[in-house]
Amino acid sequence: MTLTEIYNQFTTDLQHTRWFEYLAVFTGIASVWFSRKENILVYPVGLVNTIIYIYISIDGHLLGEATVNLYYTIMSIIGWYMWYKKNNQNETILHIGFSNSRQWMQQIGFFLFFYITIFTALTYFKIAFFDGVIPWADALASATAFTGMWLMTKKKVESWYWWIATNIVSIPLYFVKHYVFTSVYYIILLIFAFWGLAAWRKKALLIGNTL
Repeated sequence: MTLTEIYNQFTTDLQHTRWFEYLAVFTGIASVWFSRKENILVYPVGLVNTIIYIYISIDGHLLGEATVNLYYTIMSIIGWYMWYKKNNQNETILHIGFSNSRQWMQQIGFFLFFYITIFTALTYFKIAFFDGVIPWADALASATAFTGMWLMTKKKVESWYWWIATNIVSIPLYFVKHYVFTSVYYIILLIFAFWGLAAWRKKALLIGNTL
């Protein structure tokens, strides 16, 4: 596509953006902001975002992304509990930290399992039901997001690396599906992800130096 074609599609699709997509985008941005601040509101605010995006993704034949947002919804409830959990001194149990070598291998295995599974399923769905499915891109965005969300519930710094990958893939993925406001949303999330990575790395190093 030329720059003119991209601009024309952006302006045209933006005019057709529905109110609930705006709500999903704004709550999503707020959720990432709370995540960067290590604020537990990341989860209740994020639930509004994920529930709306389940519908948006199904409507746009983004079945992998729909699955991701269903997963987000479930993991948000789990993460909410894990972040809230306290010890007998009423202190938060979970702290931001780095993954060790073993945990890195687990992350890669986790990612590969879901990528292969989702790619295979979406390839079938593309042939049988939805012509608009883009298996490799949808599976990549989904598998990286699955991994990022899993690590975020554990407050691992590396979750931000997976979020960065998710955002990079999702920007063009939603654009070609005519969800241009959501595409812009992922650009904002990409910036926030780098910001969040820096903040969490700083906290993890500080905690490590005080132990």
